[in-house]
Amino acid sequence: MNATASTPVFETHLKGLELIHRGKVRDVYAIDAGRMLIVTSDRLSAFDVVLPDPIPDKGRVLCEISNFWFERTGHIVANHLTGLPVEQFVTDPAERAMLAHRAVVVRRLKALPVEAVVRGYVIGGGWKDYQHSGSICGIALPAGLRQADRLPQPIFTPATKAAVGEHDENVPFETIAAAIGADLAAQVRDTALALYAFAADFALQRGIIIADTKFEFGVDAAGSLVLIDEILTPDSSRFWPASSYAPGMSPPSFDKQYVRDYLETLPWNKRAPGPHLPADVIAKTTANYREALARLTG
Repeated sequence: MNATASTPVFETHLKGLELIHRGKVRDVYAIDAGRMLIVTSDRLSAFDVVLPDPIPDKGRVLCEISNFWFERTGHIVANHLTGLPVEQFVTDPAERAMLAHRAVVVRRLKALPVEAVVRGYVIGGGWKDYQHSGSICGIALPAGLRQADRLPQPIFTPATKAAVGEHDENVPFETIAAAIGADLAAQVRDTALALYAFAADFALQRGIIIADTKFEFGVDAAGSLVLIDEILTPDSSRFWPASSYAPGMSPPSFDKQYVRDYLETLPWNKRAPGPHLPADVIAKTTANYREALARLTG
C-alpha cells in the first residue's frame, strides 16, 4: 500500500518482511528470531468488529501516546521497545513515509493470555454489572454509586484475550492464576495497578481523567514480566476531560466511545461487517484522538 504520513493507512503490505499477525488495529511483521515490527494502522474496532473506514491520523496518535508512556513508566516495569529505528529494517522510501510515527521495532516475547484491566470509575460494562449485582466482575462495591462515580480505590478485573472478532471474557483473578501461575498473576495485577495509579495522577494534572484502561504483558526468556502492545491510549482506555466531569451521566470522552455512542443509534447487530461512518463522525473522532495526544504530551 502506497501512502504518505498524512494518508489514512487501513492495511499494510510491506515488502521484504513477513506478516505474522494482523490484529484489530496493528499489523505485526517478523524481523528475525528476536525482533518484530509493529505498525499501528488507522483501523478502528468497536464492539470487537473492525469498521470499514479508517480514522485519519489515529495510528500515529496511538503510537506516539504509547511511546510517551513507555518512556515514563520504565521505573515500574520494562517494556518491549528496542529503541532501534524502523528505517534500519524498511528500505523502501514510500514504505518509510507511510510508517513515519506509526511503527516501532520491539522484542519478540511470549505474550500472556490476559487483558489486565484496571477500573478507577464505574462506567461501561462495569456500570451495567454494578446496577445488576452491586459488584463489578465479582468484586463487591459500596451501595449507592452513580454512573461514572470514582471507585474508593482502583480495582483489577482481568479478562481472557479473544481472537479477532470475538469478545474478551471477564474472569476471576483465580482463573488467571490458574492459567499463568499465582506468582506471575499477582505480578501482573500489582504492576497494572501501579501503572494505572501513576498514569491517572499524571493525566489528571493535564486535564484528563483515565476512567479505566487495559494492559498487555509478555515474559522474556528469563521469565521476567514485560509491558507490550500499547499503553494508556484512547483505544485501550477511557479518557474524560476533567473540566466537564460530572458523575451521574456518561461523560464525553477523548476515545472511541464517541463512535460507540453513534453506533448505538443504528439498527446494527454488532457483528461483522460493521457499518460505514459518516464523514462528520470520522472527523470528530480524529479530533478527539489528536486532542488527547496534545493534552498529554503538551
